[in-house]
Formats: sequence, structure tokens, C-alpha cells
Amino acid sequence: MKRTTNRAISRLLFYLVVAVILVYTLFPFYWAVRSSISPNSELFATPVSYFPRHPTLGNYRLVFENSQFVRALLNSTIVAISVTLLSLLIGTVGSYALGRFKFRGRSAVLYLILSMTMFPQIAILGALYTMVNRFHLYNRLGALVLTYLLFTLPFTVWVLTSFFRGMPVELEEAAYVDGATPLQTFYRVLLPLATPALVTTGLLAFIQAWNEFIFALSFTQTPAHRTVPLAIFYFVPQTGGGFEIPWGQIMAATVVVTVPLVALVLIFQRRILAGLTAGAVKG
Repeated sequence: MKRTTNRAISRLLFYLVVAVILVYTLFPFYWAVRSSISPNSELFATPVSYFPRHPTLGNYRLVFENSQFVRALLNSTIVAISVTLLSLLIGTVGSYALGRFKFRGRSAVLYLILSMTMFPQIAILGALYTMVNRFHLYNRLGALVLTYLLFTLPFTVWVLTSFFRGMPVELEEAAYVDGATPLQTFYRVLLPLATPALVTTGLLAFIQAWNEFIFALSFTQTPAHRTVPLAIFYFVPQTGGGFEIPWGQIMAATVVVTVPLVALVLIFQRRILAGLTAGAVKG
């Protein structure tokens, strides 16, 4: 009887902790959704109402009528997809070499790649600005693609190297017996098996490129080349000689930007879990 009571109390405490974590993590997103469908008159009304009394989609209509925000959505899509594809293309080849071939200095290269993720973005901003200007990429989307690779590519290589290293050697040996070259073994045998890791690293690279702010602020200038974080940051139209902050529209834009990321994570959640755990177990 006592054991049953202790088990019930433990389960109750467990679910209580889970509930607190869910409320803590989901409430900001819920408040953004609530604010996005509330009229301006209710945003700062007291007492606070946790549910809109007169919900409206007017803020979303105004957001999609904003040509600068729509352009920023397109720019972010182009940049994030380009960064993701380049990270996977370069990262898979490099991680295959680091994970499957033995050569002098391999560990040093791996730790050098890992060390690149330790520097804060602001620490290398000056050097990157000089490089972007020298390559005549300032205020172009190419500058964002080039600089975003600095923090997506090392992570991609590190994760995929662990994944390729954990694959059984018998897979390559069987391919070599059948007459396959190392390159054919890579893209016909090992690469399809690495799909969970590719999905995981690709999605995380996409999220990083989609949400990045400091480089986008530093290397773009005109509204035609802004990404969505900048578009939301500058979402302050001038009215009547003063400045009004349209919080309802900002929250609507935030929801529009966040929903695709949430949808991608939900769609690929099984492959993400497999990709995060498979590389940790050596076959």
C-alpha cells in the first residue's frame, strides 16, 4: 500500500513538473498568437485578458499587405535553403572523409572545426565585414549565405562525422567486393543510410539561418535585401509625424515566421530523434 502511494505521488510530481515546463515554454508563443488576433484596443487593456474578446485577423491581413515583409520572407527562404544545401553538400563530403578515412592530423582537424563554433558572432564581425566588402557582397544575399556557413558548416561536419564513423565497416567492404569505387560507396551505400542525420543537421542549419539577426543587420542595408528578423525589427511605420509601434502586426509577423519552423520539426520529428541518437551508438 505504501509503495503504491509513493508511486502515485512520484507520478503526480512528474506530471506537475512536465506541466510547469510546458506552460513555461509554450506561454510566450501562446501570448504572441493571442496578441496577433486581438484588436489594438485590447492589447494594453486592464485587467489583462488571456483570451481575446473580439478576435480578428486584421493584423495578418496588414502583414501580408506589407510588401517589405513579403520580400523579407522570400529573402529568408532563399538564404536558409541555400545555406542548408551548401552545408549538407560540403559537410557530407568532409564528414565522410573525416569519419571513414584514417590520416595524420584527423583529430586536430575535428577539434579545429569544433573550436570554430566557440567564437561569438560579434567577435568575428569586423573581419567578416572586411571580407564581405572585399568580395563586393555587401547588401547582397550572397553575403548572408557566405557568412552563415561559418556557424552551420562546423556543426554539420561534426555531427555527420560521428554518424559516418559509427557505420559498420562491412558495408564498405561489401560494396568494394561488388566493384564499387569509394565515391560510389559513399553516395549509393552510406549516404542513404545517413538520411536521419542529414535531416537533423539540415533542419538545424535551416533554423539557424532563418533566425539569424546580427550578420543580417551588419551586411544588408536596403529593405529589398532584409530577412524576416530584420523585417520584424524595423516593423515600425511612421504615422502622423510620430512613431507608433504596431504590436499586433509584429506579433502576427512573428507567428507567420515561427509556424513554418514548428511545422518542419513536427513533420521530421522521428528522423530528428533518430539522427540525434544514431551517431552516439557505434555499429
